[in-house]
Amino acid sequence: MAYQTINPYTNEVVATFPDATVQEVDEAITAAHQAFLSWRETPYSTRMEVLAKAAKLLRADKRRYAELLTLEMGKVIAEAEAEVDLSADILEYYAERGGALLETEKVPVAYAAEGEVEIVNEPLGVLLTVEPWNFPYYQVVRVAAPQLVAGNTILLKHASNVPQSAAMFDDLFARAGLPAGGFKNLFLPHNLTEHVIADPRVRGVALTGSEEAGSIIAAYAAKAVKKSTLELGGSDAFVVLEDADMDKTVEWAVFGRHWNAGQVCVSAKRMIVVDAVFDEFLEKYRAGVAALKAGDPMDPTTALAPLSSQAAADKLAGQVKDAIAGGAKAETLGAPVPSNGAFYQPTILTEMDSKNPCYYQEFFGPVSIVIRVKDEAEAIAVANDSPFGLGGSVFTKDTVNGEKVARKIDTGMVYVNHPTMVKADIPFGGVKHSGYGHELTNLGIQEFVNKKVIDVVDINAAF
Repeated sequence: MAYQTINPYTNEVVATFPDATVQEVDEAITAAHQAFLSWRETPYSTRMEVLAKAAKLLRADKRRYAELLTLEMGKVIAEAEAEVDLSADILEYYAERGGALLETEKVPVAYAAEGEVEIVNEPLGVLLTVEPWNFPYYQVVRVAAPQLVAGNTILLKHASNVPQSAAMFDDLFARAGLPAGGFKNLFLPHNLTEHVIADPRVRGVALTGSEEAGSIIAAYAAKAVKKSTLELGGSDAFVVLEDADMDKTVEWAVFGRHWNAGQVCVSAKRMIVVDAVFDEFLEKYRAGVAALKAGDPMDPTTALAPLSSQAAADKLAGQVKDAIAGGAKAETLGAPVPSNGAFYQPTILTEMDSKNPCYYQEFFGPVSIVIRVKDEAEAIAVANDSPFGLGGSVFTKDTVNGEKVARKIDTGMVYVNHPTMVKADIPFGGVKHSGYGHELTNLGIQEFVNKKVIDVVDINAAF
């Protein structure tokens, strides 16, 4: 694994960075622990001021930060700017509410004759966060913002293809006033990851990534008896019922599958459409996908970016080939994508069933699986027939029934009449092979705190 910036629009190697050494890693852990000893005693108000300053710095230089995202992983510039704004939103959310989310809780005592019981929230210590390339800023901030407010300190192991986006955070948090050692990006080689997690000063690890990476990190954490959270893959169901507003539903389907070039864990990957409207949906969906313009991600008219790397495009091509061999019908759409760079031609797969070896896989790119079902009951059954359980959506004019259907889908998040949403003030988390734990809001900030019970009792109280 080499930490490299490779422009996916040109496949040009822009910069290469050396792996961290054991000495550098140990020095970073020491610095993070020393920073924690003072940061945990720092008032909430001061911690929150640091996040507020970081948000202002991001917004003040949004274009520069966005261009770095586009350079390293190919994100179209408008989506890159939106990611900068979302990251600032999360920082501001915790800058405004962080302290209130960690207030001491008084426990009503019903069965004890004596004592005043309270639960206090205390930080654990140094945390390792392992993050993916598809949202290089957002993924980092949604862990770092709440945990810095909580009083923890952060070591970052980012994806190897976004090294400059990762290193940006050292400068950002330093300029925002975070004490030295409070946040440190490490170009950490895989063979040193367990070394970091095993260090007794490191108290937890948060990972967003693949199932494979998650199982490895979770095993390291379990071996060291450390708290972990995992945000893994998804194969979100996009359920279309008979009474859906078809034109708007198709518009959301095209967006929900193809934003960030389809490289989103909560992309609408499986279009599950009831028979009565299947043909209409598919015809309009084809037209919507075909209209997407692929090209230079810095061009504001580009709607479809290259994938993050040529390796990612090659992997997706292999999956489609295997799906066809397993009986699926593939249809490519739109004008030919550029031959240079890591582009992939938008593709629709139909006639997929559970016997296909790719049926239960996650397709990370502009490939849509469109499934015909008899009725609402079968739509729910197909939606639940997945090893994943991250997001999902239901489209219907009857929102009361839409909510009932949403409650029957076994996943962490379901939206009625909107693709799975990512916002600063909505919790994020999944079930099954999509991982465990939550990020964002009060749920995220409490993942890595010690909820300590303190009971002040009269010394003469009964045993």
